[in-house]
Amino acid sequence: MAAQPQPAPPAVEARFADLCKELGLGEGVSGEAAALLDEVKGALLAAPSVGGRSAKDAERLCFAFVLYCAVKLKGRKESSGVRLCEILMGCKLKYDDFFKKMQQLGLKIEKILESRYGQDWEGQLELKQLEGLVNLLADASRFYRKAYNELFSSASTDQEPGLATNTPDYILFGWYLFLMLRSRSPELFKDLVSCIHGLVAVLAILLIHVPAKFRCFTIEGSSHLIKQTEKGVDIVASLCHNYHTSEERLKEMMGKSHKAIEDFFGMKALSVSKCKTENLDKIDTDGLMCFKGLIDEESFQQNLEKLEKLCNSNSWEGELDLKLFLSNDYVPSAENTSGGSTNLGCSKRAFETLASPTKTIKNMLTVPCSPSSPASGGSVKIVQMTPVTSAMTTAKWLREVISSLPDKPSSKLQQLLSSCDRDLTNDVTKRVSIVLEAIFPTKSSADRGGSIGLNCANAFDIPWAEARKMEASKLYYRVLEAICRAESQNSSVNNLTPLLSNERFHRCLIACSAELVLATHKTVIMMFPAVLESTGLTAFDLSKIIENFVRHEETLPRELKRHLNSLEEQLLESMAWEKGSSLYNSLIVARPSLASEINRLGLLAEPMPSLDELVARQNFHVEGLPATPSKKRAAAPDDNTDPRSPKRLCNESRNTIAERNLQTPPPKQNHIVSTNLKAKCQPLQSTFASPTVSNPVGGNEKCADVMVQIFFSKILKLAAIRIRNLCERVQYVEQTERVYNVFKQILDQRTALFFNRHIDQVILCCLYGIAKACQLELPFREIISNYKREPQCKPEVFLSIYVESRNRNGVLGSRHVNIITFYNEVFVPAAKPFLEPFTSGTRPEDKKNASSQISGSPKPSPFPNLPDMSPKKVSSSHNVYVSPLRQTKMDLLLSPSSRSFYACIGEGTHAYQSPSKDLAAINSRLNYNGRRINTRINFDMVSDSVVAGSLGQPNGGSTSLDPAAAFSSPSKKRKPDT
Repeated sequence: MAAQPQPAPPAVEARFADLCKELGLGEGVSGEAAALLDEVKGALLAAPSVGGRSAKDAERLCFAFVLYCAVKLKGRKESSGVRLCEILMGCKLKYDDFFKKMQQLGLKIEKILESRYGQDWEGQLELKQLEGLVNLLADASRFYRKAYNELFSSASTDQEPGLATNTPDYILFGWYLFLMLRSRSPELFKDLVSCIHGLVAVLAILLIHVPAKFRCFTIEGSSHLIKQTEKGVDIVASLCHNYHTSEERLKEMMGKSHKAIEDFFGMKALSVSKCKTENLDKIDTDGLMCFKGLIDEESFQQNLEKLEKLCNSNSWEGELDLKLFLSNDYVPSAENTSGGSTNLGCSKRAFETLASPTKTIKNMLTVPCSPSSPASGGSVKIVQMTPVTSAMTTAKWLREVISSLPDKPSSKLQQLLSSCDRDLTNDVTKRVSIVLEAIFPTKSSADRGGSIGLNCANAFDIPWAEARKMEASKLYYRVLEAICRAESQNSSVNNLTPLLSNERFHRCLIACSAELVLATHKTVIMMFPAVLESTGLTAFDLSKIIENFVRHEETLPRELKRHLNSLEEQLLESMAWEKGSSLYNSLIVARPSLASEINRLGLLAEPMPSLDELVARQNFHVEGLPATPSKKRAAAPDDNTDPRSPKRLCNESRNTIAERNLQTPPPKQNHIVSTNLKAKCQPLQSTFASPTVSNPVGGNEKCADVMVQIFFSKILKLAAIRIRNLCERVQYVEQTERVYNVFKQILDQRTALFFNRHIDQVILCCLYGIAKACQLELPFREIISNYKREPQCKPEVFLSIYVESRNRNGVLGSRHVNIITFYNEVFVPAAKPFLEPFTSGTRPEDKKNASSQISGSPKPSPFPNLPDMSPKKVSSSHNVYVSPLRQTKMDLLLSPSSRSFYACIGEGTHAYQSPSKDLAAINSRLNYNGRRINTRINFDMVSDSVVAGSLGQPNGGSTSLDPAAAFSSPSKKRKPDT
């Protein structure tokens, strides 16, 4: 008898319908989800996989994304109760699996989502904020598990199957207690620092109540409880010392926990001295409270179940199931969370991590013993920096260094402000109050007519917001005074009035201070660039102040320097090139040939809102300022545009600036690099002045020329590092200089190619263009595959690139294409003149440079001003690394004049090969990217500013802003963009 054929598997639609029934979706939402799936399945499921996953995994990701969109964008209007955590459980996905691919899926179907749900569909989904909240809770739960296991015996939840003991689940009880506290005080837990204070308060409560037999330590000689008083161990002070928490804030959090326990369990908090038990022996009980029957053997299980029921029914975050974050299998892995530490257990992974400059900094961090002196020469210990460690150490700096400062300008700052043409002290203090109220609003959402959301500042608790405003204002006054001192010593500055009366300068400094306060606490309520939106600034504005902020705040912890460096990279790579950036108001003056293109695309920035407009937005009154904005706004003298500049919607005329600038003789068409050294020494007055104002330092150039020169130099430095890394990954390091030169010429002569785009898009095309011109076997697929391994990689960089288009009626519009379409349609026509010289083979100057090299010795690096990373990978196919010897060992081995030796780590280049041959092979590989080490590398304190180079040269390095100035051929006169 013939075998019966297997029944065909159910269609995609049938499997999706079964999932909707399983989740209990209503007919309206199910119908919406089915209709959306029918529209997007071609784009999401046509390819065999998503991000290298199997077809089954791709289908589950597609189902989860479609369901979440339908529920969030349509279902919430119909009161659908299905949450994201339930959708992910139904699709058998983890949080990190979902968030990792959602942006990529959204890019594929953004036009469909926009047509169905409007242009704000991405903001309504709140995926970025949810991901930040998931990472925050994952970091908090990871910290709690580790801290609990340091103090108590492991609970059954953390043990291997079959090894469970009778140890009560005190770890679960503590986590549920924390979640109960969150549900009652959600405004206190929207940042990581508050979460850690809440968890440490829970640990203190557990130490008081859990029987001593379940501890992992004894009181005598304990390394966990080291703070002693005359009456015994001080639990609160010891925990604060261990976890860098504030003792005052921890006691406040314990008080809130006691109140929550009293309300929920109906118990009365008693002084520990009234319920003395054996587990409190040798402990100072002054000020400690306890509850009878909270964790007794008879009532523990009942209280645990009661807490669990509360957590099941009450989750303030709505979309998440907070109970499951205690499970190792459910929370995102450490390397997938922001700032998470990487597991270095595997030697190969360790070497690959060390080969990446960014990852090296993240995983080989040093924490100074004193937060007030991070650059001190004291003893330094190497630790593995986690998000919690980073947050708590920077919060300690904010608490001990900044919070102790006066809440008004110091006497020296008041003297500087009053020495201007008029006393500016009152203006400065009022401005701080207004701008910080815009960033940290203390009015209730009901008063302001707003709604509370994940990224809504209205959700701030008023005491929390007031504390953050105070910290930001103190930091602002401190840095402002340091900048004024430095500027007053600049020989080019005769008067501080132009700078101190500049509205944009002050707002940038306030915004930077507020952003550092938010970054310190790692809040998920206001995520960058929310601080720009609140203050009316653009990304280009903020990029002007970052380097000066770092230079003038010497106590700034390395983690906050890294944060500012990361922000500056984002500003340089894409945000400053977006429509509405004030960069275009400077470009239109510095590069008159670009005026018509900027006006045609409508890229100019809108006027910065005045202070009275900020007051009106917040609906509060400041003495001396009107409560409502003036209907006719006078142009401020420091606006980043000419007062007569028309800045309206893109369909209106913008020819006034272009005509005026074309009548003005253009400045000298020097290459961007030619005035780098002079630009480095420019006073801040020139940087923040109106673009059309003549540079006060001298010459015929406008202030716009100075700003554009500095900005372009930073772009070149960032691009040089990324080009070098990418060329090493694709194993064509010898093409690094060529790719860089093409990029530099495009930035200088085809600047419009960057408008509304990401610099990495131009870098990828430059690399592929050189490969095509030189007839190298390097397909775009391989370039993208290697680019995905870069730390800054985002899918939209190569999947969604802005391209100008016109419809049938000739109306200007836009579309987004992939990197290959962009290369063929836009890049090649614009960059062809710069690629053609390479089509005939090696250029004469390349042959000349090659013939001048001494055989067997490393040639000078094409990027001599970029920092050495140590250890440095010198082979793409072998795990071979080189590193300069530490200075302390150099002094013992080498004479002062001989400093070019290398220490090598890694595997041999060939099996059973002698060391001398290994070294010869390594030396030959160094021929293309090695260099003599002629400056000391500080192995103990390496910051991201050293890596990116955009925050200044370390250790007295070259002040040149161009990373390839040493090898650049004589620059030709810049040709205007066509």
